[in-house]
Amino acid sequence: MTARSRKAFDAAGALSGLDALLTEPLAGAGAATADEGAPDTGEWTATKGAGFVLVPLWEGEALTGVYAQEWSAAEEAAEGHLAALIRELDGRWGAHRAVGMRVPLFRAQAGEPLPEPFQALADHDCFGDLAVWGPVTAAPGAGPRWVAVSLNQSDGDAPMILTALVTDRPITEPAERSA
Repeated sequence: MTARSRKAFDAAGALSGLDALLTEPLAGAGAATADEGAPDTGEWTATKGAGFVLVPLWEGEALTGVYAQEWSAAEEAAEGHLAALIRELDGRWGAHRAVGMRVPLFRAQAGEPLPEPFQALADHDCFGDLAVWGPVTAAPGAGPRWVAVSLNQSDGDAPMILTALVTDRPITEPAERSA
């Protein structure tokens, strides 16, 4: 569960949240990766580590006992939220590029280490392909930032979660490990 559960998708609010992330200082090199939670519920609000922050922007309803047309409608709505956000960000920063999460998924399944921020994404079952922009202008003096958004679902019954990642380094898919 995230602190965004039980809340309707708000594109303007998601964009405002991203704008706020771009103005926040990011942790420096060597900082440990740590999750943050809502004070009253402990629900996930952010994961911060060296040079990045990962946040949930929206969480859909749990899909336990939901099948067929109702499940498809929930999936289409979540994909629509992602598409609307991508359109807005493409309008701001130009066309995004896709960064696949296939390699991080397979490496996570094999128990292989991943570089951050991919390890943070894996720890939250965020294996949806990333729509990435960058470098984009952040707050004055903050240096360039890269922004990614993705739609994720840990299993068929879990809610769909729209996440944002802001980092101070380029976002590129990790290399496959040789056997």
